[in-house]
Amino acid sequence: MEDAGESTRGCENISDSEEDRCSENDFGTSKLGTKEFWDDAYQKELETFNDIGDVGEIWFGEESMSRVLRWMDKAKIPENAAILDIGTGNGAFLVELAKHGYKNLTGIDYSPASVELARSVLQAEKLTDVTVKEMDFLSCPKELKGFDVCIDKGTFDAISLNPVNTNEGKRQYVQALKDVLKDNGFFAITSCNWTKEQLLDRFSEGFEFVQELSTPTFQFGGKTGNSVAALIFKRVH
Repeated sequence: MEDAGESTRGCENISDSEEDRCSENDFGTSKLGTKEFWDDAYQKELETFNDIGDVGEIWFGEESMSRVLRWMDKAKIPENAAILDIGTGNGAFLVELAKHGYKNLTGIDYSPASVELARSVLQAEKLTDVTVKEMDFLSCPKELKGFDVCIDKGTFDAISLNPVNTNEGKRQYVQALKDVLKDNGFFAITSCNWTKEQLLDRFSEGFEFVQELSTPTFQFGGKTGNSVAALIFKRVH
C-alpha cells in the first residue's frame, strides 16, 4: 500500500500504455499548471503561517525530502555544494537541507506569495543565509548557473499541466536545467505525473541516468506499480 506520508496533491492520471509513454501530450492540462492557482494557494498558506505558524503542506510529504537527503549522503555531496531548489514553494526543503548541514542554498519560485512564505519560514527557523528569489525557471537569467545539485519536487509536473504552451514549457525546462547545472552536476526529480520511462526519455539528451530512488508501491489488478517516480540524473555533454 502507499505510504501515508507520500502526498500526491496536484497529480493527474496519465496513460500507462507503452505507445503513450513518450508522447508530447501524456495527460490533460489543468488549473494546477497555472501561476494563478499557485499564487492563490501560497497566498492562503502565507496568511495561515502569519496567523498560526503553520508552514502548509509539504509537497509529496516529508519522506520525499528524506529520500533525497539519504541519496545526497550516500553520494557524498559536500556541504558547500551549490544547491538549487526549483519551485521552492514554502521553503520546507531548504529548511531541511540547511539543518542537514548544506550551506550554499538557493530556492526559486515564480509566485511572489511563495517567496514571501519561504523567506518567513526560513526566518522563523533562524536560517538567514539561504537565498530565495522570485524567478520563473523557464526564463531564468543567465547569471543563475553553476549549481552542483538541482532538486525538483513537483515543479516539472506543474509545468506539464499548464494549459498554455505546454510542450514548449517542457522543452524550456530541460534547456534551463542544462544551463544552470555544472558539468557532472546532479538533478534529483520527484514526480507523480511521469513514469520512470517517461522521465528517462524526457531527460535523455544532455543527462545521464544515475539511479532510481525507492518510492512507495501499490498493487492493482495483479500488477505492482509506483505512485511516485524519483530519479537522479547527471549533467553530461
